[in-house]
Amino acid sequence: MSALAFLINSIASIVWWLILIYVIMSWLVGFNVINLQNQIVRQIYYGINSLVEPILAPIRRILPTAGGIDFSPIVLLIGIEFLRIFIVRDLLGV
Repeated sequence: MSALAFLINSIASIVWWLILIYVIMSWLVGFNVINLQNQIVRQIYYGINSLVEPILAPIRRILPTAGGIDFSPIVLLIGIEFLRIFIVRDLLGV
């Protein structure tokens, strides 16, 4: 595997997992399963939010609102998979 393909694949995997953790944590906070009054939970949530929000903000500007449901993480996850499937495979020549 070329170094560039490995780097792109690794970064895409890390971002994919961060998005998934962000979505699950936002659901847990929204349904009051976890409480942001806990300092450790709040730091983890805001830390992940500060990493993910700059990536999701441009997608949110383009997508229309759908009754309070945020589809931007889904669009981003599909984009990441597109990147992993087509770009990395083209770099590898598969």
